[in-house]
Formats: sequence, C-alpha cells, structure tokens
Amino acid sequence: MDIYHGWCDLKPGVRDMTFVEAFKRYMEHLKRDGKVESYRLTRRKLGLGPAHLGEFHFMIEVKDLAQLDAAFSFVATRAAPIEDEHHSVNSLVQNVQFALYRDFPDAVRKEGEESF
Repeated sequence: MDIYHGWCDLKPGVRDMTFVEAFKRYMEHLKRDGKVESYRLTRRKLGLGPAHLGEFHFMIEVKDLAQLDAAFSFVATRAAPIEDEHHSVNSLVQNVQFALYRDFPDAVRKEGEESF
C-alpha cells in the first residue's frame, strides 16, 4: 500500500465539524468509485506536534501509484459531482502540505542480493 499524507489548518472561521463532514463526503465518493482504498482523518492533540505541520492530518491509502494517479486524474477533470466535493474541502483549509509513503519493506523485496 502507498499512503498519501496531508496536513492542514482550517481557514479562520471554519468550524471543525464542517471540515470533517466535507472531507468525509469527498473521501467516501473516491472510495465508492474505487479511487482510494481507505482514509483516515486525525487532529493534533494537546498542541503536540511539529509547528510546521497543520492541526489536521489525513492519510489516504491506495493499492499503488497507478490507483493514486487514477484518483488524481479523476479529480483533475474538475467536473461535477467530484469537483463540488473537492472544492468543499479545499475552500476550508490552508497551509496544506503533502507526503507519500509506502509500506516497508516492499512486498517484492528480495534480501541477500543487494549491491549496497
């Protein structure tokens, strides 16, 4: 699995549950269409965490980079109804940062033949 991570803060005046509901609608649409496998949304607790990362952290799991690329292509159409859901999340957040991680070791990893 590959895990697409994002961190963000809410724009001033945005209610936390408004963001949660919009995020869930967006992710459920992508999941229902097979564009993502699963997702998770977390919130910083007790102010603990690196200052440069946002208050909210989301993780989106995909089978592989092909599925992630298909999800990006689907959203990039900017067509309804996914555009409405994408905008309903994007319009609420700021200071967004992303990262991509994978399960390790990779399922195809062979040991003992490495050159380094």
